[in-house]
Amino acid sequence: MLCMKLAQGAGVTIKSPWVAWFKFSFFPALASLMLTPLIVYKIFPPETKYTADAPITAKNKLEQMGPVKRNEWMMMGTMLVTVTLWIFGERLDISTLAVAMMGLSVLLILRVLSWDDCLSEKVAWNTLTWFTVFLGMADQLNVLGVIPWLSGRVASFIEFLPAGWYNELFFLQLMYFFIHYLIAGQTTRIVSLYQAFLKMHLTAKVPGTLSAFFWHVIQPFLVH
Repeated sequence: MLCMKLAQGAGVTIKSPWVAWFKFSFFPALASLMLTPLIVYKIFPPETKYTADAPITAKNKLEQMGPVKRNEWMMMGTMLVTVTLWIFGERLDISTLAVAMMGLSVLLILRVLSWDDCLSEKVAWNTLTWFTVFLGMADQLNVLGVIPWLSGRVASFIEFLPAGWYNELFFLQLMYFFIHYLIAGQTTRIVSLYQAFLKMHLTAKVPGTLSAFFWHVIQPFLVH
């Protein structure tokens, strides 16, 4: 959703963001889910390939867990409503932040989660704190002119590439692939690089929707 806001700021309007995101991400995600295990299996073959006792062990564990509990039903229901509001939130004029806060509030009111549970997530709070620092540093890269300067240099080089936005699209992806290693965290990369590279895409006559979704849907699969 952050990418959508930044894309709108660059003049790219996307109707039904969730539907468009789903269309663009479905096939890359499916390909990643199918190919990644196969590639890892070939590169790092497991020492144990046959586990005849696995079905029996799984069945015993499920019996120990028992039927689905009340809190688990509540969690599934809350997640279903939250995702539904995320999909149709734009039509209902409900922001994604309001949906997220509503979901958390419902879980707290129904006592599926307690405030102590939230406070005990030290890793999450640690991540949030560091993300704040990284986002501030990423913003300063724009304020101090580092990202605009870099965008200008790349844009001037693109002018010498063979005609056709396909060539320029490939070059921009290659540039981002190497530059992104200088910035830690996907969110900080989006804040510092996304809008700059999106504007370079648009300058190169790459279709706006493709430019907006290529970065936050396809690029993570290329990188990871």
